[in-house]
Parts: sequence; structure tokens; C-alpha cells
Amino acid sequence: MRIDKYLWCVRYYKTRNMVTEACKKNHITVNGQVAKPSKEVFPTDRITFRKDQITQIITVLDIPESRVGAKLVDIYRKNETPSEAYAHLELLKLSKEHYRKSGTGRPTKKDRRDIDEYGNEIFDDEEEN
Repeated sequence: MRIDKYLWCVRYYKTRNMVTEACKKNHITVNGQVAKPSKEVFPTDRITFRKDQITQIITVLDIPESRVGAKLVDIYRKNETPSEAYAHLELLKLSKEHYRKSGTGRPTKKDRRDIDEYGNEIFDDEEEN
């Protein structure tokens, strides 16, 4: 089976076109060699690719007939991605949330007025001293 079809079948990419683009950018390797979208994969092949800031490493166990359900994916591949990679991704998510809470967006008009008022209070206190 072609590498683009395989990665689409085991649900790593949403469309085959996305896999094709990743192959053209040399993001996917099979057994250590850069793969074109038409590269054939066989059982025991080791596929490495970068997705969502994680370098995924999988081993092909079997070739599916067509796209499979999410519960059946483990029959066709073995995920060998180190757990540290997932832990690193969690740390990135937490650090982004710490900077500014998700969903808060830009300051509202009231928030802006409060910020300006707070700045003016500090400036007035400095002038009095």
C-alpha cells in the first residue's frame, strides 16, 4: 500500500492530500529514507514523521483494506513514540495557558479602562512623593 494511503487509513492525517504535502516537504521517512507519496509500505516498516510538534514513530504491523475506525487502528500499527514527547507537548500547552487563559481574547473596553486607571494611580503616587 502507498504511504499516503496508509497514513490516511490509520487516521494520522485527515486527508490523503495532507499526507502528500507532508511527503513533498520531506517530513515523512520510511526506514530512515525520505518517502515520496507513492512509496510502498510493508509490514515491519518503520515510519517517522512530525505532526503537532511531536516526532511520531510507528511500525507497520498489517496493511488495512481501507480506512479503519479509531478503535481498530492499533491492529495495523505499533506506536513507538517516546512518552517524553507527549509530556513535552503537555508542558507547551500549559505554558501557553499560563501566559493568557484560553478563550479570553483581547481585553474588553472595561478591562482597558481598568488598566489605564491602574496606570494613572501609579503615576499619581510617584508625583506625590
